[in-house]
Amino acid sequence: MLDHAEAVARRVGEPYGTLVLTFAVTAIEVSIIVSMMLHGANNPTLARESVFSTVMITSTGVVGICLTLGGWRYRKQAILRQGTSAYLSVLIALTVMTLILPTYTKATDPGTFSAAQLGFVSVLSVLLYASFVFAQTVRHREDFVQGQAHDGPMRTASHDSISVSALLLASGLIGIVLLAEQVAASVEDALAAYQVTQADSIVGALIAALVLMPEAISAIRASFKNELQRSLNVAMGSACATIGLTIPAVAAASLLTGRGLTLGLPASDAVLLALALFICSVSFSTERTTFLTGMVHIVVFFTYVFLIFVP
Repeated sequence: MLDHAEAVARRVGEPYGTLVLTFAVTAIEVSIIVSMMLHGANNPTLARESVFSTVMITSTGVVGICLTLGGWRYRKQAILRQGTSAYLSVLIALTVMTLILPTYTKATDPGTFSAAQLGFVSVLSVLLYASFVFAQTVRHREDFVQGQAHDGPMRTASHDSISVSALLLASGLIGIVLLAEQVAASVEDALAAYQVTQADSIVGALIAALVLMPEAISAIRASFKNELQRSLNVAMGSACATIGLTIPAVAAASLLTGRGLTLGLPASDAVLLALALFICSVSFSTERTTFLTGMVHIVVFFTYVFLIFVP
């Protein structure tokens, strides 16, 4: 499936190519979370845990592996600081509005939004993400594209081969949706049967890991080709899309079905999220990265994984 995704991406060029996989993965995550919300009893924190896991996996795990392996192979790798700063500013704004702010609002119980607040924040999230995509693809495209040498060959593939690749990509993504839904539902039922207290965190992390696997492999491949900016476009773009699109979609499902939705993170998760975003800000403050930069991200990622099972 990754080969088909990369074929489509190379046909449309950057940064549009990274958006192909990002939108596809986001659609998968939305469908899985909504189906899990409607599976059995109400599960108000599943969406929060899945989105939080996606941000942590991309910003610490995927980014950390890309920086470490790429830095070890090439010693130093270049990034476009303006583009990465744009990713971080959007990601910070979206995460604070959707995962931190609900803990401190007063209209409803801590961790939740009222219907008006949920609708308002959802609209702002979509508008902010749409503005970011416009800047990335039209207004400031040069801030996200590193090296144009491949653009010519990327566009020489025949329309027939691209159509086949797009069709096979869609088929593969549908298969992942069906598989992830079955696996996540089975795991959720098993954890509930054994009365595991961290069931939502485990299921949320599982959903995020399954959904992000194609993007993670694509990002790592790009870092091995010394295309670190493309790796960051894939990883950080996924985190931004997850919050900018998944949260509004889940919010709409919650409002339509009347099922509760808890978005505010507990204190320990909020600290980890703040740490991850702060480290990203420091790591991308210069135009060069090394393997040591990646190791810092990986350490935070292992801390996140450990605290899922030993909170």
